[in-house]
Amino acid sequence: MHEPRRRTVSKRSPVDGALLCEVPVASPDDVAAAVARARGAADAWAALGVAGRLRALAPLRDRIAATREALAETISRDTGKPKFDSLLTEVSAVPLFLDYYTRVAPKVLGVHRTRTPLMFLPHASHVQRFPMGVIAVISPWNFPFRLSVVPMLTALIAGNTVVLKPSEVTPLVGEAIREMFAAVGLPEGVVEVVQGDGETGAALCRADVDKIFFTGSVATGKKVMAVAAEKPIPVELELGGKDAMIVCADADLQRAANAAAWGGLVNAGQMCTSVERVLVVDSVHDDFVRLLGERVAALRVGGPHVDADMGPLTFERQLATVERHVADAVERGARVVCGGRRIDELGEQFYAPTVLVDVTPEMEIYREETFGPVLPVVRVRDEEEAVRLANDHQYGLTGSVWTRDRARGLRLASRVAAGQVCVNDVVISVGNFALPFGGIKGSGFGRYHGVDGLLAFSHTKAIMSARWAPPTEPFWFPYRGKYSELGRLVDSLLARNLVGALASKLRLRPSDEET
Repeated sequence: MHEPRRRTVSKRSPVDGALLCEVPVASPDDVAAAVARARGAADAWAALGVAGRLRALAPLRDRIAATREALAETISRDTGKPKFDSLLTEVSAVPLFLDYYTRVAPKVLGVHRTRTPLMFLPHASHVQRFPMGVIAVISPWNFPFRLSVVPMLTALIAGNTVVLKPSEVTPLVGEAIREMFAAVGLPEGVVEVVQGDGETGAALCRADVDKIFFTGSVATGKKVMAVAAEKPIPVELELGGKDAMIVCADADLQRAANAAAWGGLVNAGQMCTSVERVLVVDSVHDDFVRLLGERVAALRVGGPHVDADMGPLTFERQLATVERHVADAVERGARVVCGGRRIDELGEQFYAPTVLVDVTPEMEIYREETFGPVLPVVRVRDEEEAVRLANDHQYGLTGSVWTRDRARGLRLASRVAAGQVCVNDVVISVGNFALPFGGIKGSGFGRYHGVDGLLAFSHTKAIMSARWAPPTEPFWFPYRGKYSELGRLVDSLLARNLVGALASKLRLRPSDEET
């Protein structure tokens, strides 16, 4: 009797549509087995300690260095992005993250002495971090290497084992990650990779994992959270963005226009931290739009093996969203400065880098995440209106403020409701390994990167130890005859009279009659 043929995920080139591979879909039983292997390896991996785990992961750096060209090639084949982007924003970032965590993890994940505010107690107080267990990482297709490996490494360094479910849109990168971790000789079960589609991801969420780290859409993030709530286990949701760029009247317009072009169109705009709303003060609006239009119109679009600035859209369904948003905006009164169409002569998934003006808040392209190569420009009266519009939105991931007055820029940045804000730069905060990364509102919750990343993948344990035994235990049974002395102790504490509190405590003992 023949076994039924296993389902597969077909991957086609976003450049020319050619079939690149077919990857078997992991069944729920396959997922359960992978999680079981990770569970079996968890105690031994945690027992290595931070130093031992860092030693085990150190060969990854050399492995990435030796295979960087092949990795960049694989990422570009799978996504269609220029190899420059694959090397800069994906491959090169991972060793730098590993270097940072190698320096800070031993201190962050150690045992920390803390104060005991009740100073008269004979105790020492400590805080200890310890691993959660098995972490499920469900990663996206837009940065399939970096947004998989960075949370995996953070979880591993914190002492957890990991089961990764890569996006079905970029299965080549998923296999490359599997091979990379296998090549460095980690113990069996420490890293597991399960390829597949939404059913595979759902099975992983339902499996015996201790935390789910999800990067993707708001709709799927809500489903992940609902499944986690049934257990319950913690989740971290890294969701979408509609990031606002505020261009003040005194901004360096040339640099701001260049930044908007790169920040909005790098990776064909398929980035949760992309500039998706450009809020420009009225007095400089026209000059800014002219400079932005010139910059965007000059961009070269092509496949990864062409010296191009921007490639195709990676996910074909995303193209329909881009076209719908642009059509709705134009119908409601927006004007196309440049772009606004497919580039059919290059292939089915290429869309021209686009600038829209006269965009207003009722348009879909203003309200919803486009995740494509479109820059909507909004004319505002002044900086106050810009901040109000930036904050009056369902998303809150990143943003930027542009002004020649840095102090003023910092003041405005502090008022922008987002997880990260840059002054006179865009996107760059994502690459600062010491800064936490994450959003608010519809952009999700939780923080990773930096110290917060290590804490996000570890539990916290409070420890108090008695350094010596008092001659009597004033707060233990029996209570008889102690209430009036307790009242004096409370009065002393409320009056912050620690000397009086200590004296009161020393008197708070059973009476001769009770003994």
